[in-house]
Parts: sequence; structure tokens; C-alpha cells
Amino acid sequence: MEAMVTPSRTPFPPFLSSQLKPIPKPTLHLHSPIPSPPPKDATATATATATATAFTLQQTKEIHAHIIRTQFRPTNILPAQSSPQAQLNFLITSYIKNNTPSAALNLYAHMRETAASPDNFTVPSVLKACAQLSSLRQGMEIHGFVIKAGFHWDVFVHNSLMQMYSECGSLGFATKLFDEMPDRDVVSWSTMIRSYAWCKLFDEAIELVREMLLSGIRPSEVAIINMLNLFADVGEFTKGRPVHTYLIKNSARESPSVNATTALIDMYVKCGSISAARRVFDRMEEKSTASWAAMIAGFIRSRDMGTAMELLIEMRHNHVFPNEITMLSLVIECGSIGNLELGKWLHAYILRNGFKMSVALGTALVDMYCKCRDLWSAREMFDLMDGKDIAVWTAMIAGYAHTNCIKEAFDLFTQMKDANIKPNEITMVNLLSLCSEAGALDRGRWIHACIDKQGIEMNVVLTTSLVDMYAKCGDINAAYAVFTQTTDRDVCMWNAMINGLAMNGYGEETISLFMEMEKVGVRPNNVTFIGVLRACSHSGLVEEGKQFFSCMEHDYGLVPKVEHYGCMVDLLGRAGHLDEAHELIRRMPNEPNVIIWGALLAACKVHKNPKLGELAAKELLKLEPHSSGYNILLSNIYAIDRRWSEVAEVRKSMKHTGIKKMPGMTAIEVNGVVHEFVMGDASHPQSKKIQAMLSEMQEKLKRAGHVADTSGVYLNIDEEEKETVLNYHSEKLAMAFGLISTPPRTPIRIVKNLRVCDDCHAATKLLTQIYGRVIIVRDRNRFHRFCEGSCSCQDYW
Repeated sequence: MEAMVTPSRTPFPPFLSSQLKPIPKPTLHLHSPIPSPPPKDATATATATATATAFTLQQTKEIHAHIIRTQFRPTNILPAQSSPQAQLNFLITSYIKNNTPSAALNLYAHMRETAASPDNFTVPSVLKACAQLSSLRQGMEIHGFVIKAGFHWDVFVHNSLMQMYSECGSLGFATKLFDEMPDRDVVSWSTMIRSYAWCKLFDEAIELVREMLLSGIRPSEVAIINMLNLFADVGEFTKGRPVHTYLIKNSARESPSVNATTALIDMYVKCGSISAARRVFDRMEEKSTASWAAMIAGFIRSRDMGTAMELLIEMRHNHVFPNEITMLSLVIECGSIGNLELGKWLHAYILRNGFKMSVALGTALVDMYCKCRDLWSAREMFDLMDGKDIAVWTAMIAGYAHTNCIKEAFDLFTQMKDANIKPNEITMVNLLSLCSEAGALDRGRWIHACIDKQGIEMNVVLTTSLVDMYAKCGDINAAYAVFTQTTDRDVCMWNAMINGLAMNGYGEETISLFMEMEKVGVRPNNVTFIGVLRACSHSGLVEEGKQFFSCMEHDYGLVPKVEHYGCMVDLLGRAGHLDEAHELIRRMPNEPNVIIWGALLAACKVHKNPKLGELAAKELLKLEPHSSGYNILLSNIYAIDRRWSEVAEVRKSMKHTGIKKMPGMTAIEVNGVVHEFVMGDASHPQSKKIQAMLSEMQEKLKRAGHVADTSGVYLNIDEEEKETVLNYHSEKLAMAFGLISTPPRTPIRIVKNLRVCDDCHAATKLLTQIYGRVIIVRDRNRFHRFCEGSCSCQDYW
């Protein structure tokens, strides 16, 4: 039964229970630096800045024109005593409120060139403009001006700098600023907590909450909302309950705001406690549109569509009508859980009730359809929209990227450029991710060139995507070049490089990079150790892998997760230590999942241990009875032991239950176009030329002494038929196409969705000698770089 949210029954986490109580505001200590007096025009500037919130973009432009014409003559809009400086501050703020940050930065540049020097009211506004544009370079220039102008005493300016760095993806600079602040107010703490949460560094964010409370800082409403949002992201409502208790204890003096209570509802919803959220919602005396939306979204998330609809109707009966923001949040929620049926219902509701189809709402619908994999409806919605901005173009491109539609994604990107829409870093990250999955190195290089040509700011997220793309496309030198040229590296970028080296078989280099990461003070996380353990596994570094697995918990306090146990089973299994791998599974603190048993089964197949393999396969089929891969592996295990009747039984069962084998598929990129092949494929336009090259390859392989390894063909057929099957494997078709389609001596890069078979591996080594080519193959597990008759994996895969 779900725990009640009554304060007396709430078990508090130790670090919060003693701290979330009414705390007096801290007094100013004698050693605190005395702030400089505000500028003479501070009152006029503040009044003008506040006034800016009320004007549209067109009105702002008209006021701007008036100021230029009259040379800063006072207007009936701004206070009579407004100086040129105050009037320009007004314009900067108004442009930012109207989402025109470039105009704001142009005005700031004008102020720097004239007598109207920027003040401590100007700086936070232009820093917000830099954040909107993700322009780290301009933000750093303004930071330099702040230091020269002596504004670093101003906590408001300091907070704005932190927020700018965070939103530009430079968390390291934000953290450094926070650590060096002489005085921090509640906004400083709140900004830093939110920044950590944005970057998914939840442990660091929670630690900062603890430090803030221990420092005697009484949380503001914004800080409380940020804390609740953090606990919602973490998904642990036991950490958020003390905040609920704090709100109740302080309600006698100050009633919780609607916004804070709404954040509390959202926190309970996201932590899976829908009944607790409903109790908070029902007790609210005043409910905003956002409160209703949060509760309805909660029932959508818990897939209780009936209650969600009832609440939507009840909301209207209470004369609270859903607005665009409400519908936006509900559509987004449908996308997040992949509920296409309700998403379509909401779309129809929007149309029936006369909602204006704004760009934001249209973008949310496109994104929802994409996440529900209804790309036809997404594209139809996209094509009907007027005034498409970068967000909707990016949403549609992301939809194609997530479904691996590389041609459609790049065609749309070309159309976007033709429409003079400048891509942003999110657009490029999606395209780079698509190139990573498809192994499309040429397209990935082209995107890298576009980033430079378009002048897109290289923030840490985009740079990490470039490192990941180059590594996954097999160009580890380019990945390392991007990595080393970056000064602001976070843990995600280190992880991308470590995992890239691991995938490409550089075991010793991965360990060296891990040591370097430690030296520069970047703390490894769970993902880091997955990369290091994979590197040990692919390189046969068994003892080193055991040491890293042990030091995770002892040295870093990281409890190994199922993924880490999977890496260890894989490490031991590849090395042939099957009994030790099985014993590790038996000693696991958690129930082994498909990752664990799958690693053991694969090792049993490689090392031909049918008894243990059958045990692993049966455990897998208990967990996923309809998986074609595990059924096939079980069939292969029986075939290794020549138990043909059991092989036939497994195949018959698959046919009876409608389970289809996943076909082996290999992709190759030639001249920016990705070509895909399956075994025996004759559908390619150049099929005759491919078949001719395939025959030539087989002839030359025989002359070179290659004998087909039929041990990987688990069919009850004669040897000649098995050889024919091997000759038409998808990777050989892709190599043949690469040989006829690319200039001599150029590398051939292919990507396969399954593990490379023994025969193809041996044949490819010989083909590199015969044709003088480097052939790079990425299979399901790792990269194989074939060159001059050998492979980078050293036949250990």
C-alpha cells in the first residue's frame, strides 16, 4: 500500500530532515565585502526594465526608431528622467522578452562604443541573450567586461553569469564561478542546483541542496520549485517528502503558493505516486490551469486515460479552461509515453475547440507523432504549418533520426537550409546521432563542416556528439583530435572517448585515458566504468577488468549495476572462464536479466559449451519467450552438439508462435548514400556487377588458400550448400559493392547488425591483402579494422 503523505508519518532522509524548517535569513557578517553603491540612474533603469515586459516586438521596434530619431528625447512610455543608458536597457530587455536576442546584443555593442556604458542592469539582460543564442564566446567576452567594469561584486550579475554558462553547456565555468563567489544568495544556490539537474548530475545537485540548507539559506519559492523538480527527475519521492513537510509547517505563516503546490503534484506524479499527487490536488483551495494540467498529465503518464478525460471535463465545469500551455503539456506527455491514440484525440480536441495552432503547439504535435513513430502524420502536420521555426524543423529531423531514416533526415536538412533557417546545435546533434548509428562517416564529416561554416557554437554537448560520431564510424583518430582540441570537457565527453576507444579495441589506451581523467579531477561515473570494462573485455585484459570492477565500489562508492555485471560476464566468457562467469551470475545481488544471460550464452556459443549454453538460453527464454535472437542461439547451441531433432523443434516452435529471425543486414556508405544488403540480396540496381565481383572474390580467395569455415552454419545440410550460404552473407555483398564503387586503395567501411561470423572474418583478412584495401567493419559488439591480412581484434571477439 502506498505510504501516506501526512508529515507525522514521513520518514525523512537524514540530510534533509533536520534542515527543512523555518530558517531565519542570514545576517551580514563583518568580513563580508561592502557592495558598491548603485548607479545614479538605477531607479530609472529598473523602472524602464520592468516596463519592457508589456510591449510587443513591433512596439519595441517603434520605440527604438523614436529614440534614434529624437536622440533619446524622453517619451510618455519611459520615466521623464530616463537617461540614454536607461532607455537602451529598456530596449535590450524588451527585445529579449520578445525572443529577439540578436537585436539585444547589437544594442549592447552600440552601448560599448558610445558614452552610454552598460551597467549592472544591462549585463544580466545581455547574458540572457547569449544563453538564448547558446553563444558561449560572446558570453565570455561580456564576462571579461564585467571584471574590467568592477561588476563582479554584484551577486545579481554573478548569478546571471552562472546561468549563461550553464545554458551554453559550460557547466565547468558555472561551477567555478559558484565556488569562487564571495557571497551567495538563494538565487545563486537555486541556479546551481538547476544547472546540475539540467546536466543530469543528480547526485551533485542533491549534495548542493544539502549544503545550501546547512549554510542557513532559507529556500525561496523558486528554490523549492527547483528542489521539487530535481526530486521529480531523480524519481525518488522519499527525498521530496521533506519539502512537502516544510511547506505544511510554514503554511501557518505563509500559505504555499499555487506554483509550489503544482510542482509538488508534478513531483509525486513523476515519482509514480499518483494517489499522493491526487490528495495534494484535491486539497488545493485555488487551482491554476497548470495545476489541472499537471494532474491530468499524471493520469496520462500512469495510463489511466478514463480519469484523465474525466478531469479534463471537470476542469471545464469549474470554469477553468485549458489554454495552449495546458494542451502543450498534455501533448508532450503523450509523446513521452508513446500514446498515439490519446495524442490523436488531443489533436482533434485542439481543432474542435478552435485553439490557434501556434508554432509551439504545432511543434509539440510533430514531436508527439515522431515519438509515437507515426512519421506520416508528423510529416503531414509539419507540411501544413506556416512560419516554421528552427524548433519544428529540428523536431521533424529528430523523428527521422530516431527511426534511422537517414535519407529523409538529410533531405529535410537540405530543405531547411534552402529556406534560410539556420540550424542550431540540437539539429546537428540529431544528425550526428543518426550518422553514428548508420556508420555514415562521410555525412558525419559533412555535418562537422556545416557546423564550422554556419558558425554554430561548439558547446560541450555538440562536441561530445562529434567525438561519439567519429568513434562509432571507426575514425578514432578524428574522434581523439576533436577530444584533445576541447578545453572544457565534462564527464560525458570523457565517457564518449573512453567508450569509443573501447569499441575500437584499444584496451590499453582506454585504461591510460581513464588514468588521465582521474588526474585532471573529473570523477568517473557508472557509464565510465561500463566503457573501461568493455575495453578490458574486448582486449582480453581479465585481471585488469577484475580490478576495475572491484575499485568501482571500494574507491568511488559506485554500486555495480546489472550492466557492469553484464560486462564482467562478457569479460570472463570471452576469455573462456565460463564456470567463473556462471558463478558470478549466481552471486549477483539482483536477479540476472537478459543482458547477463545473453553474455553467457554468446560465450557458450563461441567456446562450444552446449550444456551451460542450454541453461543460459532457457533462462533467457523465460524472460523473453518471443525473442528471435535467443531462440536462434538456442537452436545453434543444439546444432553445435549435432542435436538436430531439438534444432527442428525450436524452429518449429518459432514458426508456430510467429517468431521471425532477425535478418543479418549490412550497410555501406558510398558518395554520401547508405546502401543496405541482406543475405542473398539481389535487389540492388547494380546486382549483376556485385555478383560478378563476388565470384571474383571467391575465386581469388581460393587461390590464396582460403578454406570456408562452415562451423558457423547451423543447418543440417551438406558442406557444399553451407559454403554457398557463406558466400552470400550480407557483409560480403557490401564489400563487393564497395570494391566496385570506390577508388582503389581507399578504405571500405561497413556496419553489420549482427556479429561477424568466423568465415567472413577470415576471408576479410585475406581480401585486404588481395585488393590492397583497409576494410573497417562495425558489428554488433565492436570494430574490426582489417589491414594487410590481419585484424585489430587479433582474432579475439
